[in-house]
Amino acid sequence: MASMITISATAVPDHLRGALTRWLLEVTPELYVGTVSARVRDELWDSVAACTGDGMSVLIRPSDNEQGFELRTAGTRRRHPIDFDGMALIAFQAKGKETANSL
Repeated sequence: MASMITISATAVPDHLRGALTRWLLEVTPELYVGTVSARVRDELWDSVAACTGDGMSVLIRPSDNEQGFELRTAGTRRRHPIDFDGMALIAFQAKGKETANSL
């Protein structure tokens, strides 16, 4: 079943941005929205996560939980999602201690 997704891809290679626009609409620079199947969503995310490098990417998709959505992240960033009793919260890293963890 198709569902709406949002991908934010900051400081990623141009070829990745081009690949995303084949499936999603770039509503503002580096912000993509579209309705795709679960298989396409997972394949797109695998490509995004593999190419993000020093950039930052976030995927937001519908989920059957209290918040109604799920986050996936890739790349180097100061913010990363953590699970707190089933709720996704955003944790901040001190400057200079950036990590590439993902939820």
